[in-house]
Amino acid sequence: MKKFIFFLLLVSTTTFAQTSEDSLMIRKIYDEVLSNGQAYEWLRYLCKQIGPRLSGSIGAQKAVVYTKELMEKEKFDRVFLQDVKVPHWVRGAKEEAYFKVGKEKTKVPIAALGGSVATAPKGLEAEVIEVKSFQQLRELGKEKVKGKIVFFNRPMDPTKINTFEAYGGAVDQRANGATEAANLGAVGAIVRSVTTRQDDVPHSGSMRYGTGVPLIPTAAISTNAANLLSQKLKEHPNLTFYFRQNCETLPDADSHNVVGEIKGREKPDEIIVVGGHLDSWDIAEGAHDDGAGCVQSIEAVRLLKVLGYQPKRTIRAVMFMNEENGLRGGIKYADLAKQNNEKHIAAIESDNGGFTPRGFGIVGKADQKAKIIGWRPLLAPYGLHEIGPGGGGADIGPLAQQGTVLLGYKPDTQRYFDYHHAANDNFENVSKRELDLGTASMAVLIYLLDKYGI
Repeated sequence: MKKFIFFLLLVSTTTFAQTSEDSLMIRKIYDEVLSNGQAYEWLRYLCKQIGPRLSGSIGAQKAVVYTKELMEKEKFDRVFLQDVKVPHWVRGAKEEAYFKVGKEKTKVPIAALGGSVATAPKGLEAEVIEVKSFQQLRELGKEKVKGKIVFFNRPMDPTKINTFEAYGGAVDQRANGATEAANLGAVGAIVRSVTTRQDDVPHSGSMRYGTGVPLIPTAAISTNAANLLSQKLKEHPNLTFYFRQNCETLPDADSHNVVGEIKGREKPDEIIVVGGHLDSWDIAEGAHDDGAGCVQSIEAVRLLKVLGYQPKRTIRAVMFMNEENGLRGGIKYADLAKQNNEKHIAAIESDNGGFTPRGFGIVGKADQKAKIIGWRPLLAPYGLHEIGPGGGGADIGPLAQQGTVLLGYKPDTQRYFDYHHAANDNFENVSKRELDLGTASMAVLIYLLDKYGI
C-alpha cells in the first residue's frame, strides 16, 4: 500500500513538474511573438510587393522565391523545393455585366469563376431563370431552361454560428452549378457570391465541368447585385442578362512547394508539418487566404529556434502550391512522403484566416484525439477552448492515408467570408495581434506534439 501511495505521489509530482515546465515554455512563446513577431511584416511584403499568386502566375513564382529565401535567411537546417505541375487559368480583361429591362441597363459587378470558359468576344445575353437549388432546377426541366442563363441564388445560411457550415451549404452552386445548368441546355450560369456579407464585391473561387457537358461561361455576382436581380426578375420575368468575360485555360505550368525544416535531435525520422497554401486568387492579395497561414507556419518554426528549443523530432514548414484550383501541391507532398518512406506523425494547417485563435480540429484515432484534448488546460488560458474532433485541412488531407494525425487551426469564423476569394482580401484587413496570437497557438501545439509525441 505504501509503495502504491509513493507511486501516486511520484506520478503526481512528475506531472506537476511537466505541466509547470510546459506552462513556462508556452508563456515564453506568446511573449516572444507578441513582442518581436515577424509574421506581419512578412505578410506585408507578400501582399504588397508580390500580390496575387494564382497558380501558374508570375506572382506565384515570386512567392516561391521569397518564402524559400526567407527560410534560408532564418537559418532553417534545410530548405528545398518540390516540383509541381499546376493548372494555369487566367482571367483576362475585366468582366462586365448588366441586366436590361426594356432599353434600361443596370450594371452589376461580377467575377468569372476559376476554371470557367470565356463568353463569345461580344459577350452573352439571354433571359434569366432564378433557382435556389439543383432540385428546383431539375424540376423545371429542359423546356424552361434551354437557351437561358441560370441564376443560382441560394445564400449562406445566416443562422449558422460557424460560418464554415453555412459555406458548406451554399458552395455546391459555385462548384457544380455550370454542369447542372448545361445538362438542361442553359447557355450560361450566374452564381450568388458565397459570402455572409451584403456588398458590391463579387467573390470568385473554383468551379468544374462534368464529363461530356457543354462548357458554358460562369461567373459570381455580388450579393447586393444578386438581391437586386432577384427583385427585378419578380417585376420583369422576361428581363435579359448580359455578361462578357475573357478567361482561358493555358497548358499546365511548372511550380513548386516550398519546404523548410529543422532537424530533430532524437527522432529525426519522425516529422511534424505545419503549413499553409502559397497560391491565392488573382483578384486580391490573398492576405487571409492564405498568406496568413504561410507566414504563421514559418514564424511558428522560427519562434522555437529563437527560444533555443531543440526539437526531438523534425519540424517542417510547408508552403503548398495550388490549393485553390487543383490541390496538386498537397497531393504531390503526400506522394513524395510515401515514396521517400517518410514518417509524418502530425500535420497542422492554417487556412481559415488570420483571426483570433479559438482552437484546433483533430482528425485521428480516439486515443490520439484524447491525448491532444488532454492539453486543453495548458491552452485554455490563451483562448484555445475549441479543441476536439474536426477537419484538418485540404493540403494536409492526403497525408491521412499514411496515418498522420491532422490538425486544423481554428480561428474565429465570423469575418472570414467577408474577404474569402474577393478583391478586399488585402493586407489592411489583417490584425497584427490576431495574426501573432494564431502563430503562437500553432507554435505551442508543435512544441507539445514534439515533446510528447502522438
